[in-house]
Amino acid sequence: MMKRRNFLEMLALTGGAVVAQPALGLAQEKKPKGKGKGKAKPETITADLVIAGGGLGGVAAALAALHNNQTVVLTEETDWIGGQLTQQAVPPDEHPWIETHGAPARYRELRNRIREYYVRNYPLTADARQRPHLNPGDGSVSRLCHEPRVALAVMLDMLAPFISNGRLVLLTEHKVERANVSGNKVLSLVAQDLRHDREVILQGSYFADATEMGDLLPLTGTEFVTGTESKQDTGELHAPEKRDPENNQAFTVCFALDYVPGGNFVIEKPAEYEFWRNHVPRLTPAWSGKQLDLHYSDPRTLAPKLLGFHPEGVPTGNTLNLWNYRRIINKDNFEAGTYKGGATIVNWPQNDYMLGNLIGASPEQFRHHVERAKQLNLSLIYWLQTEAPRPDGGKGWPGIRLRKDMMGTADGMAKYPYIREARRIKAVFTILEEHVGAEQRAQQTGQTQKNTAAKFHDSVGVGYYHIDLHPTCGGNNYVDFGSLPYQIPLGALLPKRMENLLPANKNIGTTHITNGCYRLHPTEWGIGEAVGLLVAFARSKNVTPRLVRENTSLLAEFQDYIRARGVETDWP
Repeated sequence: MMKRRNFLEMLALTGGAVVAQPALGLAQEKKPKGKGKGKAKPETITADLVIAGGGLGGVAAALAALHNNQTVVLTEETDWIGGQLTQQAVPPDEHPWIETHGAPARYRELRNRIREYYVRNYPLTADARQRPHLNPGDGSVSRLCHEPRVALAVMLDMLAPFISNGRLVLLTEHKVERANVSGNKVLSLVAQDLRHDREVILQGSYFADATEMGDLLPLTGTEFVTGTESKQDTGELHAPEKRDPENNQAFTVCFALDYVPGGNFVIEKPAEYEFWRNHVPRLTPAWSGKQLDLHYSDPRTLAPKLLGFHPEGVPTGNTLNLWNYRRIINKDNFEAGTYKGGATIVNWPQNDYMLGNLIGASPEQFRHHVERAKQLNLSLIYWLQTEAPRPDGGKGWPGIRLRKDMMGTADGMAKYPYIREARRIKAVFTILEEHVGAEQRAQQTGQTQKNTAAKFHDSVGVGYYHIDLHPTCGGNNYVDFGSLPYQIPLGALLPKRMENLLPANKNIGTTHITNGCYRLHPTEWGIGEAVGLLVAFARSKNVTPRLVRENTSLLAEFQDYIRARGVETDWP
């Protein structure tokens, strides 16, 4: 049984849900070593589905499998599940129709539960409480901008019954480091318990890679690609002339700020402030100037574009007020006096880190680049507090405050970097720009009116976002252009060779270009949900996922199966 002290620690960490080392006496507290004794023999945990990575795709895969009578082990490297929505602190990037369609029913349930959490627990105004589409922060990036901890609490609630009945073992602060593979099948994974310095062996019928960078692919010998493909490789309109496997999008370490009018919270001048204050990103085409500035490159045209900034959330003329972009608390939605000012998440052009590649980096290189990204963040905060131009002609907003508590970290930075691009499987089917890019699709079909994305006979979900590629560590500026509401083809979820390993995050069969629209919150959830349902269906039929796609009657039955469970396979 779990010791009382551990139970109380987990309640404090997670707001009431037991999530680490939970059921059936698995992975209990490490016992002190006796003199001369070595490490304890690794524990073995077995489940129908083992998922590495507790982000949105991992949680969605787990819930889909659990609701369909599978047992699941879900590992997460940090102490928060939820990936980009929580530990990376990125409010959801979504399409305009998200309130009614264009995502699995369970994703919309997640969104509704987040709103209900605010109604149930927060002192909302009467007006805000009655809004069916409450947006707590009224951030302009999304119809639902909220605090990371709220999404964490909701997802833990969704998983809690399965932890209680022992069908889910959720191992936070565990990182998969090795794999046991035989031929085309994964037999087991070895996860390191980062808190207690011990190993756990994870055995399963199926394994899902829901990590942020596709970590299982090299560990299992699964074929993959990284970086940019060339125009010759893919025939894509916006692909570069030469491929570069090291050329991945910038990552961002997000953080939260609030504003207290009249306050003075100016931080100590960061060690790297002079470097970042004068840093001009080396990009082609050229960046607009210094990175710590209110100008940036317009993603569509790459011309210099001015942004506004005012932490009281007031309009800034014809420019976008950055404060409002990912604002997670609008004080006007809450009873007077609840908040002194609003709060926002900083995931802006000013803190994209372009000076290093995390994919394939050693642990030392990873830490180096993340620490430099945090120095960029601190430099941006200091610049906002002391030098950012104000509408009254002054400089700086000393009332801006770093909200460490909102991130759940000692330094106030997100628990994990927001990584836009992962290793991508070499898939049975690869999604190309010609399938989903508006311009190339029009060229191929000859249609300019009511153009639609390619129809995939094996669709297992839908999504939409414009193709949005941030500047790369290899020196490319933004690539940003229109796409079309798309389907998620089952073939893009199947590695060419491996039989029981499936991708459940940004590591599906896309290209560097099409990753730009398949990487956002609802699509990641849709990918994960499709994977969880695929495992349940394949096991019930005693067939491989490959056969589900190849057999016409099985594919039709599977698509009926997932549609009956709230998954849309086509756009209305």
